[in-house]
Amino acid sequence: MRTLLSLVHIVIAVLLMIVVLAQHRKQGGFSGVFGGGTQADTGQWQRFTGLTKVTVVLASVFMLTSLVLALLP
Repeated sequence: MRTLLSLVHIVIAVLLMIVVLAQHRKQGGFSGVFGGGTQADTGQWQRFTGLTKVTVVLASVFMLTSLVLALLP
């Protein structure tokens, strides 16, 4: 069980890295990360692209598998 879950965890980690690297970089730099920028950027947080949705799902599954692996005896 632990071996299978470890393999799934590794596959999810690799997929998460690929999806994050495939996303477009925002032009704001660190100001975009912390909520700065112009007023024209306000609608971007409400529209999620397909890659963003995949990133959220993969990150959630990655955290879940991490927690399960940490709690398994």
